[in-house]
Amino acid sequence: MEKESENLKMGEHLAILSRAVKMLFSLSRGYILCTILKSFLGAAVLYVPIYFSARLLDAILYGAPAGVAFRYAGLTIGLAFLCNLLLTWINAARNVWEEKLYRERDWMFSEKGMGMEYSSTENRDVALLLARIRDESNSGYNLFFLYNSLATGIGHITSIVFSAALLVSFFMFGAVGMGSKLGIVAGIILTIICGIFCTAQENKINLKFFHNNVNANLLTEKYRKLVGDYSAGMEIRLYNMEKKIISGRAGAEMEYYRNCMERNRKGVRFIFPNIILPHLLKYAIYLVLISAAISGAVSVGSIAKYVACIMLLLEAVSGLVRALQRLCSNNYYLKRYFSYFDIPNDMYQGSLTVEKRLDNDYYVEFKDVSFRYPNTQDYALRHISVKFKVGQKLAVVGVNGSGKTTFIKLLCRLYDPTEGEILLNSVDIRKYDYNEYMMLFSVVFQDFALFSFTIGQNVAAAKEYDRERAEKVLGRAGFMERLALMPDGTETYLYKDYSAQGVEISGGEAQKIALARALYKDAPFIVLDEPTAALDPMSEYEVYSKFNELSGERTAIYISHRLASCRFCDSVVVFDRGEIVQYGSHKALLSEEGGKYHELWNAQAQYYVGA
Repeated sequence: MEKESENLKMGEHLAILSRAVKMLFSLSRGYILCTILKSFLGAAVLYVPIYFSARLLDAILYGAPAGVAFRYAGLTIGLAFLCNLLLTWINAARNVWEEKLYRERDWMFSEKGMGMEYSSTENRDVALLLARIRDESNSGYNLFFLYNSLATGIGHITSIVFSAALLVSFFMFGAVGMGSKLGIVAGIILTIICGIFCTAQENKINLKFFHNNVNANLLTEKYRKLVGDYSAGMEIRLYNMEKKIISGRAGAEMEYYRNCMERNRKGVRFIFPNIILPHLLKYAIYLVLISAAISGAVSVGSIAKYVACIMLLLEAVSGLVRALQRLCSNNYYLKRYFSYFDIPNDMYQGSLTVEKRLDNDYYVEFKDVSFRYPNTQDYALRHISVKFKVGQKLAVVGVNGSGKTTFIKLLCRLYDPTEGEILLNSVDIRKYDYNEYMMLFSVVFQDFALFSFTIGQNVAAAKEYDRERAEKVLGRAGFMERLALMPDGTETYLYKDYSAQGVEISGGEAQKIALARALYKDAPFIVLDEPTAALDPMSEYEVYSKFNELSGERTAIYISHRLASCRFCDSVVVFDRGEIVQYGSHKALLSEEGGKYHELWNAQAQYYVGA
């Protein structure tokens, strides 16, 4: 086993359990209270027929008046009916609260993901941790196991209390010898100890089994999602990927089943003692009680009552011990569960208020900025120094991998520089309130995302939005003709995840909605980070030309490895291998025959006839 499976100290167990219980109550207090009531009542109701049926049987056998027998029968049926009626009501309420529990749980993950530092969201280890946690939750561990254990634990404790109360009279019988009583107690203790040992061994085997199946489970889940993703259906059929996907999923599942068979083979020897010993104990109890009944010391009804109570006590104690053992095993999963929520956000949030200028007189300066991504040694950017003001049109060009997108990530504070500083009006941007600083930028990334919400909500990036304003920016982005064909207008859902009437849109239409989103925000800085990379150079130029008109007096930064956007820009920044190698106007850079810009332009000249 790896280090993560080493024993936790008692203090760690208690701390994890305390945190988990608090989290459960914060998610849905009503669900937990209903679960406790249901478990208590569900265990208690078992003792109604045990107690009154014994009384009824003795009343019939020993000639009690008919009224007494009828009373016991009525109490047996009536109390059981009332308890089950109450159980039905509690369970119905519990189902309602359970829905809230799931919603709050999902929202808890969403809040963590949205509040996480961007570098963590791009971290592969974090992605694998989240996938593993979800897989373990689906297998019944983590928080799910805890509230199930809470339910079974309450039930077992209730059974122990009721069984012990009904068995007091058994140990008071003088007709049952002390040796027999001690023998039964010894049998109960032996059965419990055996159960503790066997359960501990089963838990070790299960921990190793789930640990060994992490990769197989993750791969199986990824293949399942791939097959279920309708958007991948065309590629799967077009490129005959069926055999590859089937083979990959079959391989992952075969690995799982091999591990499953190994677990069952090792675990079966610990199952039989838990089956055999309770039955031997039950037989011994019957012998003792039958002997006592023959001598007249114990009534026939009491035999059934005592046997039932002892077996329920045995089952409850063993069950409670097993639940506690498994609860301790589950703490390893809970520890990993909480490790996701404990991922820190080390990015300094700042506190200064961003100056609200009516004249939009902002300027940004990169001052000897260098940057490398977390857990890497190579610099993505080296010694970047550039300054631009609101109202300028800036083109950022270079071949793929030259650092253009990284430049934008730093500008938008998705990452902070490794070295150097970025200034807004002479103030380090890290000192500004993070959310206020973000409001200065509208960005359309090359891998922009549209969501399965309404078109208006996608444009506004909010649940509530100004419909007239959304329609206006969609029209300016060239989407009005398509919008006119939609019966619900901006209330039309994209895709079919949340609505059967959701619409599919083309790549070009998606780009227009993304551009409209940038216009709707009306921020001082507008950035287009290669959102048109899939288009041909001339189509890209048309998009940039139109958006250049729409951006007005705001700063527009165009990122591209192609040069169609440069002709209408005030300045051009040329990136190469993480450095700025040229900076100037389109004409000035084009005149530098030995420069990188001249090289790139001539390489693409066939696409810019008449430039």
